[in-house]
Amino acid sequence: GAEVVIEEFMEGEEASLFVLCDGENILSVGTAQDHKRVGDGDTGPNTGGMGAYSPAPVLSPEIEAIAMEQIVKPTMAEMARRGMPFQGVLYAGLMIKDGQPRLVEYNVRFGDPECQVLMMRLGAQVLDLLHAAAEGRLNEMSVTWAEDHALTVVMAALGYPGDYEKGTPIGALDTMPEDSHHMVFHAGTAETGGKIVATGGRVLNVTARGATLQEARDRAYGMVEGIDWPGGFYRRDIGWRALG
Repeated sequence: GAEVVIEEFMEGEEASLFVLCDGENILSVGTAQDHKRVGDGDTGPNTGGMGAYSPAPVLSPEIEAIAMEQIVKPTMAEMARRGMPFQGVLYAGLMIKDGQPRLVEYNVRFGDPECQVLMMRLGAQVLDLLHAAAEGRLNEMSVTWAEDHALTVVMAALGYPGDYEKGTPIGALDTMPEDSHHMVFHAGTAETGGKIVATGGRVLNVTARGATLQEARDRAYGMVEGIDWPGGFYRRDIGWRALG
């Protein structure tokens, strides 16, 4: 009476393709690659994500085109045929090997921390794009891309993804730059007695843009090093796949 489940082991490198759908039209809004393992060199247990960067070099324009034509568009067409057209944000988790993408999963949301790097690159135009998706006007829209890169480093509470202490103070956040090239996104913080304290496992997303991935990485880690949080930790190798 026992059952055995046999699954295929998919080899390759994972990356995510993000699209907006309005029920009929599909518009790509970028690619990203995250870092699931808690430790440098992709060691230790899985997490919700310890960092990400965009674009993902492994998901080249040629591979993205294959994924759109062979995976995303047929899925959306079939949903429409069944009378339940999809409208909203869709991300396709892809496994890429030998130039061929295979679908691992769909999620109907932006990823975390992939969303942070996408928002840095898209900027204010994302509001118009989302509005168009909601109103069925994506056929009128296009994405204006700068030739840039974005990278985010997640700062997490010591012990995460296991047991971790809450309420540890975080200092020097008021010294961090906030502009189109630098941003600290709060994920698990609260203000207590005029001080910022950690309230979650993944706490801060320190994000930067640059003309190159290396420049974005240097800016992000420069900010991380300026944050005073003895109760936190972070991976020191975000972007290693792309940078070698």
